[in-house]
Formats: sequence, C-alpha cells, structure tokens
Amino acid sequence: MKRRYFLKKSTLAATLAGIGIQHVTANNSASSFNSHYSKFKMNFAPHLGMFEQHAGKDPLDQLHFIADQGFTAFEDNNIKKRPIQLQESMVRVMTDRNIKMGVFVAHDINWKQPTLTTGNIELRDAFLKQIKESIEVAKRVNAKWITVVPGHLDLKQHIDYQTHHVIEALKQACSLLEQHDITMVLEPLNFRLHPGQFLSKSPQAYQICKAVNSPSCKILFDIYHQQIQEGNLIPNIEQCWDEIAYFQIGDNPGRTEPTTGEINFKNIFKYSKFN
Repeated sequence: MKRRYFLKKSTLAATLAGIGIQHVTANNSASSFNSHYSKFKMNFAPHLGMFEQHAGKDPLDQLHFIADQGFTAFEDNNIKKRPIQLQESMVRVMTDRNIKMGVFVAHDINWKQPTLTTGNIELRDAFLKQIKESIEVAKRVNAKWITVVPGHLDLKQHIDYQTHHVIEALKQACSLLEQHDITMVLEPLNFRLHPGQFLSKSPQAYQICKAVNSPSCKILFDIYHQQIQEGNLIPNIEQCWDEIAYFQIGDNPGRTEPTTGEINFKNIFKYSKFN
C-alpha cells in the first residue's frame, strides 16, 4: 500500500514523551537556546510541562521555549481547566509564534469506576455535557483534536453490551462535534499503567471507529501504550491506518525518549513512507 509520509497522513504529528535536546542542562536559560535549532519539518508536539526546568512554570514562557527549539505544535491535557484569560493569552502566543494546539483531554476520566461502558443515561449525559464544554474550549484555542477515554470496564456486563453502550455514547458525541469540524481521538491504554480500562487495543479501537462511522471519531495511536499492550506495531498501524488521526510516541520501558528503549522507531518511520 502506498501511504503519505508518516504523520502527514495524520492530522497532527506526534507527542514526544521525554524528547531530548542535545547539550541541554538544567542551568541553561531559555534564551540561550533561541538560535540553535531550525524548525522541525513535522508537527512534533511536546506536552506543556516537559521543559519546565528550562522555561519555568509559566505556560506562556514554556510556549515561547517550545517555539524557540523549533517545535511547531504542543499539547496541553489540562488546558480545559486553565482560566479563560490564560487560554486566550496562550492563543496569542500560539499565533505570534506560529505553533498549533494538539490534543487535550475532553472529559473527566474515572480510572476506577465504569462510565460509558454501563449504558447509564445520566453518566452518558454528563459525558456529553463535557464534550459541549470541550467544543467551546477547542474553538477558543484553535484545537482540532480532543482525547476521549471510554472508561473502566463494567465487570457486571458482557463486553459486547459494553461495546454497544460506548458506541452509542460516541455517536451522540459525534453529532455535536461534526458541525464544528472537531475530532475526538480514542486512546487505547496499556494494562500495566491503567488496569481495568475498557479500551486497550488498537483492533478494538478500530472496530469502534468503524461502527461509529464518523469523521469526528478516530484513533489516537500511542506507540508506547501499544508496545506494552499488544506489540506487533507495524502490522497494527497498517491495519488501523485509515482510522488513525493522531500519533503519540515514547519509548519503552518507562516512556522514555524515542530510540532509547526497545522500540525501533527508525523502522516504524521508514515503513510509513511512500514505497
């Protein structure tokens, strides 16, 4: 199969977990990096807080630092919880520095109790209310992707019934998202760090996205999580390709800097270019 360049096909390139910058030390000031790095050709998106020891705690200073290092995108899972005034200030920096907003988490995630898997209407309505709130945030900060995690397994129901409940909730969310051209990306999570989560494997996410059948419901393929959960990375990327909208990367073990662990990122990137 001929494919576009890896992550160019996807709506946003990637999140680097623990990305390294050569010759960086904690004693360097942000200004000392300004002219050393040209812009990345892909939209690699470090998460806010990743460079806190270099740029300080202020999100605006961190955005400037990210741009100074050549990044053209960033993520902030917590932007929805930040004051509106700060969100607007971040947008001004994004505009001035020509950097894009990546994903943020769209709803409260209960890591121990089932939510969307239950079919409970009140829990579903609460989820949809948060999706509406996230739409307003996404419009404010020019975000096109929001992360959704369906929640914990409901051990009292067969997995097929749970799947139906999740699909129904996501279809209703898509009816809200489609009119704003916003995509929720479903993130399968590994069993070691997030035990008991309903969504854990890429084929499962693929099945759900196909059933929802909406441009506003796609997969966030986190290579780190899927290496732990299922391995077989390249074949699974190939199988899921048309439903993947967003990639995140980090090496295993320990969600470390890419190429420092067991994942062969060179081959993954090479595989995903045009043949």
